[in-house]
Amino acid sequence: MESRTPGFRELLKILGFFCLWITAQAQMKIPPETVQQWATAFSAQLRDISTKYSGSLLLQKKLKDVESIIKIVEVDGNDLVKDYSDEIERMLGSKMKSVKRLAESAEDADLYHEFNASLEFDYYNSMLINTVDEDGNNIELGGEFPLEENEHFNNLAVNTQQSDIQVPTNVYNKDPNILNAIYNSEALNDVFINNFQKDPTLTWQYFGSSTGFFRIYPGIKWTPDSNGVAAFDCRNRNWYIQAATSPKDIIIMVDISGSMKGLKMTIAKHTINTILDTLGENDFVNIIAYTDYVRYVEPCFKGTLVQADLDNREHFKVLVEELHVKGEAKIKNAMKESFKILNEARANGQGSMCNQAIMLITDGAMEDFESVFEEFNWPERRVRVFTYLIGREMTFAQNTKWIACNNKGYYTHISTLADVQENVMEYLHVLSRPMVINHDHDIIWTEAYMDTVLFTTKAQSLLLMTSVAMPVFSKKKETLSHGILLGVVGSDIPLMEVMKLAPRYMLGAHGYAFLITNNGYILAHPDLRPLYKDGKKLKPKPNYNSVDLSEVEWEDTEEMLRTAMVKGETGSISLSVRASVDKAKRPLYLINDYYYTNIDETPFSFGMVLTQGHGKLMFLGNVSVEEGLHDLTSPDLSIASEWTYCETDIDPAHRKYTQLQAAIRYLLGKEPDLECDEVLLQQTLFDAVVTAPLEAYWNALMLNDRVEPGLETAFLGTRSGLMRIMRYAGVENRVAKKFLTPSDKDNLFTIDHFPLWYRLAVENIPGRFFYYPVNDKGVKYVIATTAVMVSSEGKTAVAGAIGVQMSLDLLEKRFWAVAKQPSDTDCSNIEGVCPLSCESPDLNCFLVDNNGFIVLSKERNEVGRFFGEVDGSVMASLIKMGMYRKVSLYDYQAMCKNSHHHASSARPLLSPFYGIVALMRWFFSNALMFLLDFNLCGLWHSDYFVDGHKQKKVEAYLPCDTAYPGFMYDSSVREANSLIKCGRCQKMFVVQQVPDTNMVLVVTQADCDCSRQYGPIMLEPKEIKYNATVKCNRMKSQKVRRRPESCHAYHPKENAKDCGGASSISPSFTLFSASLFVVLVLHRWT
Repeated sequence: MESRTPGFRELLKILGFFCLWITAQAQMKIPPETVQQWATAFSAQLRDISTKYSGSLLLQKKLKDVESIIKIVEVDGNDLVKDYSDEIERMLGSKMKSVKRLAESAEDADLYHEFNASLEFDYYNSMLINTVDEDGNNIELGGEFPLEENEHFNNLAVNTQQSDIQVPTNVYNKDPNILNAIYNSEALNDVFINNFQKDPTLTWQYFGSSTGFFRIYPGIKWTPDSNGVAAFDCRNRNWYIQAATSPKDIIIMVDISGSMKGLKMTIAKHTINTILDTLGENDFVNIIAYTDYVRYVEPCFKGTLVQADLDNREHFKVLVEELHVKGEAKIKNAMKESFKILNEARANGQGSMCNQAIMLITDGAMEDFESVFEEFNWPERRVRVFTYLIGREMTFAQNTKWIACNNKGYYTHISTLADVQENVMEYLHVLSRPMVINHDHDIIWTEAYMDTVLFTTKAQSLLLMTSVAMPVFSKKKETLSHGILLGVVGSDIPLMEVMKLAPRYMLGAHGYAFLITNNGYILAHPDLRPLYKDGKKLKPKPNYNSVDLSEVEWEDTEEMLRTAMVKGETGSISLSVRASVDKAKRPLYLINDYYYTNIDETPFSFGMVLTQGHGKLMFLGNVSVEEGLHDLTSPDLSIASEWTYCETDIDPAHRKYTQLQAAIRYLLGKEPDLECDEVLLQQTLFDAVVTAPLEAYWNALMLNDRVEPGLETAFLGTRSGLMRIMRYAGVENRVAKKFLTPSDKDNLFTIDHFPLWYRLAVENIPGRFFYYPVNDKGVKYVIATTAVMVSSEGKTAVAGAIGVQMSLDLLEKRFWAVAKQPSDTDCSNIEGVCPLSCESPDLNCFLVDNNGFIVLSKERNEVGRFFGEVDGSVMASLIKMGMYRKVSLYDYQAMCKNSHHHASSARPLLSPFYGIVALMRWFFSNALMFLLDFNLCGLWHSDYFVDGHKQKKVEAYLPCDTAYPGFMYDSSVREANSLIKCGRCQKMFVVQQVPDTNMVLVVTQADCDCSRQYGPIMLEPKEIKYNATVKCNRMKSQKVRRRPESCHAYHPKENAKDCGGASSISPSFTLFSASLFVVLVLHRWT
């Protein structure tokens, strides 16, 4: 045993030396002083390049020279919000006057018109205009209809001298009722034209008839869908429904007993969905499914009413699709439950506090309901009951009709899918009766919407609108008690045009304006994101027009701002906010002052934000028009094309001018009639003069200096929206070909925001350059930008931002030359690796900006990525050391992947035999329905071919809430170095601030892999999961809202006896029996 000990000791020594050698290898020493020298040297080079080629020092000097003749003023938010809201009121008031003129004309035309059942009248049908037959002749209701592109109408081909008519495919276009109503509405043509002449900013004007046709001005060629169907029905549009009825509380009761199986249930579901589509954000709803017990479609909503916003309506539709039939129908308890909900809502001041109705959807009512109505509804009959008898069977028609007629409702019989639309619309006409009899012409305004159905141009698909509308009544005395609604007139207002009345230049780099509705939903806000990307396609989000203010201004945790605005108050509030820029990647801490007021005669409230500090100070300069005009015509100068320097849309002759052309012509006296913003024009002239020397300076560099390859563009921008650009490199040599071109919206002055480089510069220390990487679909480059300031009488304001864009090649060339020690370096007194070089395979070197994004790396594919994704171990250490601070950010408009990508409950095709049988069954059942109905209109109605068992499409993305991190560098921590223990090795890193920049230099040991111990730190958003209770409470929570001022629920002269009916049917018994036999046999097979 002893003889073996010496050998064992020798072995231990060898192992010990080996471990020490391994440890020594693992603990590479990176001298911090060397890294500091690199950072300092590179900083000097960056500063020289950036200042020289941007011309920032020259611009700052020119601003210093004019400080004696400028004035710095503080923007008064209270005055500004009043001025802007007054402008918006004037604009919207003008639209209301136009709509009132249309309503008066339509009513007068009807008053003096006698119905003519044999009227023959040709009109311009928008589907048929300019269409010829095979012989070259115009087809009936077509005719020549001149169309020409009009810039005011988004370059659509229109006829501004004539309106035309759109008729849905399922409405017979020569029906006597249609022809008489179209003939009446011809009187609107002259009013349309006169309105447009009085207010050339008007866009589309229209009349939606209760008979189904739609008259639109200017006239257009209507494009049907891919099946050749004109599915658009104006009576389904929100502007029509809101104008035709007052707010309402609706309980939908649907019979799901066994007798409702098959086609009946399909029709019932379609009826529910159609009713839901007639509801808006001022309405409240719930759905009860009943058999021998009462079942809420959404158990969370038990015993209450929920707002019929888009989210809740779509949620109900999903749940309705999952309803299955079983059991025996017992309607009494469900009816009692419905009355209790409505009565409690009225007693507690909840819901709409206006119309209340129960919608009963059933194939028959056998019980005695009189006691229920005596207990809950008679004699006042505050709750109307509308009944929808589903299916072929007429046995219980009288019972079902009795329910409606004795509760001021309306009875309809729905036997096919094609019948649903027209029959559901009847309830709107009944609810409109009190308003019609009173002749109360309430003007309504809709929530924001994208009218992609009506206008399919690319320009329109991104354009949010609101509509102003007014009902049109029959004034004939003989029909007064019937309360006949003739239709609704309206006009569209692009919200971008409204927001242009709050000029961006007054609000500063981070300021903005916004509009909300009486329900707290956003009409216009720069952070409203109505679209999402599904693959390569942009699509509207399902809930794009029901985004609450609290979901965008989420720092308003107590909802003080929201509550005050919804109530229509005037005031101001200050909030500390976590904002973000650069596609939400870069967090900013700001203190915002919010100013708000209501817009009279509308349900809207207007808000405005000024950022404390530089956001509330602006300077005003003064130069002569002659001096300014000379510099305003420089070839390198442009102004913000989306801003309004001069109003070019009032006079059609001015629409051909760009904003710069219009401004110059106005200043030259060539267009004295132009309405221009004098303050903005004066500031633009001043900025043109002050920045003019930059043009000569940049040109001199081009001529006298050899501009280093990689320096591509110099640029500047001022608060007035003025920009100057110098392209040092030709387009063929530029990496950043898109930068500062018209498609580069992020870096231009737009209606929504200042350029990104401007917003980043003003948050940086003046005089210091802010560097950040850009990754534009794989095209990578770097931007350097800095703010220039002006001072007067102890105040300092931001005058603008100036910078230079450069390629990565240039930056890499400069950096690698600096970040290495010469081979003959004296290493005798240096502990660690010497000579040290970033080009060495032993080191990884990064330039990282203040938000953690890589500006420079050996690997090009890492540029622009978050450093924590590339090296989680070092980033985790820097966060722990306090060099970078995590900022939690939230997105309440997110779209998340749908985790439920399963098929619906539809039975799969088990075999070819099943497929054939299913096809035969479909054919015979549809043929049977056709022959029973003999409804030719239904033949071409697309709903006829809806298969009740088809698989429902599951959306890939659904609205959700997400949380995600951002990071900010703490500039007080100038340097850091440490060792990270990573299993068998220890990773050394050194971090050094790059002086006078927003970057740090990170040098790490390359051969120690810590990825097993430290995962990447990702910026990916994570969905906020809510448990069932929280989700339920969020869905049914009633936020503060302002009810519409008017309500028309009752009129003593209303003729409630007009409560519907059904034409008798007598199908061939032989045909019916034979067809039924085939269907039953096929059913047994499947």
